[in-house]
Amino acid sequence: MANIYYDKDADPSIIKEKKVAIIGYGSQGHAHAQNLKDQGVNVTVGLHHESKSRAKAEKDGLAVMSVSEASARADIIMLLAPDTSQPEIYTNSIEPHLGPKKTLMFGHGFNIRYKTVVPPTEVDVSMIAPKAPGHRVREIFLEGGCSPALLAVHQDYSGAAHDIALSYAWGIGVTRAGVLETTFAEETETDLFGEQSILCGGVSALVKAAFETLVEAGYQPEVAYFECMHELKLIVDLIYQGGLNYMRYSVSDTAEHGDYVSGPRIVTEETVGAMTEILKDIQSGAYAEQWIEENKNGRPWFNQKRRDEQGHLIEQVGAELRQMMPFLDPVTVKPGE
Repeated sequence: MANIYYDKDADPSIIKEKKVAIIGYGSQGHAHAQNLKDQGVNVTVGLHHESKSRAKAEKDGLAVMSVSEASARADIIMLLAPDTSQPEIYTNSIEPHLGPKKTLMFGHGFNIRYKTVVPPTEVDVSMIAPKAPGHRVREIFLEGGCSPALLAVHQDYSGAAHDIALSYAWGIGVTRAGVLETTFAEETETDLFGEQSILCGGVSALVKAAFETLVEAGYQPEVAYFECMHELKLIVDLIYQGGLNYMRYSVSDTAEHGDYVSGPRIVTEETVGAMTEILKDIQSGAYAEQWIEENKNGRPWFNQKRRDEQGHLIEQVGAELRQMMPFLDPVTVKPGE
């Protein structure tokens, strides 16, 4: 049985006695910093001087320093900058300030798993990885709950790394929902696999393929958009609340029958085989090497792919339809952003 920890298992006094530096103020960084501040924790945000996030963090009432200054003063350093930026930030601004009484933390295990960041042995290294985007971590926290999270300890120099990490988890609120113990390798490999096979890659490809099939068959793009993208949220919300059984209970018998009949025609043995290969590439480090190299070369393929996807017909149609539904609080990402 997996170890899962809740509020009752954490010691809030540990994090309240520490000085915490949140490095980065993006999706996860802003949520961690604000939640910690609301819980009475001494928190500072570390950003480079030209960061566009500096004004936002200051407006949110947080102290902002350079990454080097924040790392020097902190007992706990939580590195929440993008994966591809972390090695340089670590080498230049964090590593010089590490020592025996420090804890280095991560929100994702990528750089520890693939050894692009190798901390000295005399520091604690741990991870608290919320299982939700940062804006949801913050929103649900303000509602009195929070998302669940994963906890892992990579190095336990002090003998208290687990307790410190669990107290940090309390600080950002995730012990309200439950914190599951794992390893850096398991978190990284399953997270990458989930993103690629279903959450981002799989869903995006399936939505586009279904949309294109209807449009090429002569159906209106607007109708295809509603069927293949808009209604997906309704189904996902049902699954989120009660699993596949609740989704099938909630839809019509015809829809449930279609699920059983056609699902296996979409996800075939060939699809499962492709998933297995994706997982092998993640486990071997082949995917990480490819992504790291792409970044070193300036992201030419990635940037072109992003532009191509932003111009897809489903995005054009969807943007127009969402503007007609202001209650959705529609957001439009312009090509090139």
